[in-house]
Amino acid sequence: MPAAPQASPELRRRTLESSAKFIVALGVIIVLPSLSLTYWQGWLYWALFAAFTIGGSLYFLKYDPALVERRLAVGPTAETEKSQKIIMSAASVCVVLLFALPGLDHLFGWSHVPAWLVIAADIAVMLSYGLVCYVLSVNSYAAATITTGADQPVISTGPYAYVRHPMYSGALLMFGLTPLALGSYWSLLIVIPLAAVFAWRLLDEERVLKRDLPGYAAYCDKVRYRLVPGVW
Repeated sequence: MPAAPQASPELRRRTLESSAKFIVALGVIIVLPSLSLTYWQGWLYWALFAAFTIGGSLYFLKYDPALVERRLAVGPTAETEKSQKIIMSAASVCVVLLFALPGLDHLFGWSHVPAWLVIAADIAVMLSYGLVCYVLSVNSYAAATITTGADQPVISTGPYAYVRHPMYSGALLMFGLTPLALGSYWSLLIVIPLAAVFAWRLLDEERVLKRDLPGYAAYCDKVRYRLVPGVW
């Protein structure tokens, strides 16, 4: 990918500050419930996720600062659609539970996930993270909120030629494997409501895009599947 216009110092500062806050918060949510420094599954996951987060931030700051700017506004308060505020609030609760419950699982010894499965899940989670980054490299307009730009095109190449929401596909796979990577079977139960929230979000997103993005309805007619080719 050719170098884009250089990111401003202010954008760099905001991006790295946001990434640092996220990494610290993630570490606290994952490790604190375990009340243990020997919760190696949590520390390993956190270290890998932190490395990928920093690497991804630096990469897109160099090659697509406009995308970084679009993705800095995130969460329920950043959404303009009332429905998305509700959806993102529900998603936030599910994600926090997904990361926090494994620590409690470790504390009370509910699950006994073998080390090889934890490592395999970590690898799969990072590959899924890579898929999300690949989607972002294809679609510079992939904001963290449901919004459209005046000159925004409909992206139909790369993974978008197969499913309408490839970033959600990667993210759902990543979150779905996170419980095993964190050494917990019980937190797999959180994946069920989280997947339902994902489906709710993308269906509402399609409603907004069909309304506000010219050509999106025709794209939906062409690409039938939303998340998994041949399934849905």
